[in-house]
Amino acid sequence: MTERSLKGVKRLVGKLEYRQQRGANLVKTNNKSNPVTDGEVPTQIKNPELVRERRRHIIDSTVTLFIQHGYHKTTTRMIAKAANFSIGSLYEYVSSKEDLLYLVCKAIHEEVQDAVEDALSNSAREKEQLAEVIRQYFYVCDKMADHILMMYQVTQFLPQKWKEQVLVNELNITDIFIKTLGQLSGKNNFPKLDGKILNLVGHNISVLGQMWAFRRWHLKKELTIDEYISIQTDFILGLIL
Repeated sequence: MTERSLKGVKRLVGKLEYRQQRGANLVKTNNKSNPVTDGEVPTQIKNPELVRERRRHIIDSTVTLFIQHGYHKTTTRMIAKAANFSIGSLYEYVSSKEDLLYLVCKAIHEEVQDAVEDALSNSAREKEQLAEVIRQYFYVCDKMADHILMMYQVTQFLPQKWKEQVLVNELNITDIFIKTLGQLSGKNNFPKLDGKILNLVGHNISVLGQMWAFRRWHLKKELTIDEYISIQTDFILGLIL
């Protein structure tokens, strides 16, 4: 190859490298333009319903793996395989295991919120409304028992800002019950409750529901979930009625 030809090849290679770099920069710019967010977890997928559906599937698969193998031994490759995603597709919805922990907590909160809203809309009298709220919340704790257990087991591994967010979401769940009690307080035959009682009973409901998730390995030997709900509902109502 002559010196002139060699210079021509170098110029051509230089142009190609420039175009590749320019194209990569454009892709990065476009990807950053309108990310869809779920709380603090961004995604490049533009369809919110698809994101919610796919993330829930990934979350359920992740919870099973974390319980079976532990947080540190579970890899993103294992998560992708369990959820039937490629690694590349998985990273379109989450960027880390920490993202998934936050999304687990968020999913629990959303389930509780929906269950409580349904309970309040379907019951007429105050006592029955509260009993139905407790029932539906405990059903969520039974349905998502593995999610709740895992959330408490691995939250310690999160960065500080994520720990704080998980605690905020945890208090948001309790706040659902406090607000519900506040709405019922003083109506018709329902007693008027002061702030301390509202707060304490709200936390009692939250913790007693989670107790089924933590101790179901023992409680299920003696009680069905419906029997547990009945006993605990009588206990909670006995505190205020």
